[in-house]
Amino acid sequence: MGWGKCLRRLLDFERRGARRHEVQRLVIRARARNQNGWTLIELTVVIALMTVLASIALSGYRTAITRSREAVLKEDLFRIRQAIDQYYADRNEYPQQFYDLVTYGYLRAIPRDPFTESADSWSPILSEINAADSLSAGIYDIRSGYTGTAIDGSAYADW
Repeated sequence: MGWGKCLRRLLDFERRGARRHEVQRLVIRARARNQNGWTLIELTVVIALMTVLASIALSGYRTAITRSREAVLKEDLFRIRQAIDQYYADRNEYPQQFYDLVTYGYLRAIPRDPFTESADSWSPILSEINAADSLSAGIYDIRSGYTGTAIDGSAYADW
């Protein structure tokens, strides 16, 4: 007996009073149909959707990590340049070494470049040599030693 016919029969019994064994048989059949499991096509579609969603999330995660590293690099460069300017304002000369900023208390520690994960990869830019004092050349500016390209297309070494 088909599903529709059983249902019509059950609804017809409701008017006259359903028999208990008829209701139990319909419930058992409905449970048996739900226990057959998933078809291969359904599983394939679900796995494909999960893969697409995971790849979208992963690319967004990687972009967020890169953006956060860029923000840290910009902040580190700003703080180092600010320390160089304070050093120059106090001593009327640029620091001879990058570590002079730490030695004289302008920085607590040399920050690590977030892309190279090293404190030694910074590229110092030396000031122009004064004709009157040839030993006065010092670190005028600082750049990142990383050779990659930022999300906006500019080189990290140009920041």
